[in-house]
Amino acid sequence: MRHLLIDNARRKLARRHGGGLQRVDVENVDIATPADEDHLMAVNDALDRLASSSPVQAQVVKLRFFVGMTAAESAEVLGLSERTVKQYWSHAKTWLYREIQSKKV
Repeated sequence: MRHLLIDNARRKLARRHGGGLQRVDVENVDIATPADEDHLMAVNDALDRLASSSPVQAQVVKLRFFVGMTAAESAEVLGLSERTVKQYWSHAKTWLYREIQSKKV
């Protein structure tokens, strides 16, 4: 019986079973960007246009803006250098801002 209990405890502590992680109620979690729906839709539409010409920059925006990752985390996920991610982020923010502003007028 002890072996069954120990094996069960090991399984629960395994990383693939969420070992060491805490459960969080989804209702109490804020999204990475607390923006209104109109703003989110404008960003989404502009992001689709950016993805057609610069798919990697669009991925950087998705990770930074929607997921809330840092430049270092985004670089690791995308297999890029942190400096490249920062440059893509800077360019994409400017491009998205201009794109959204041009659609408001």
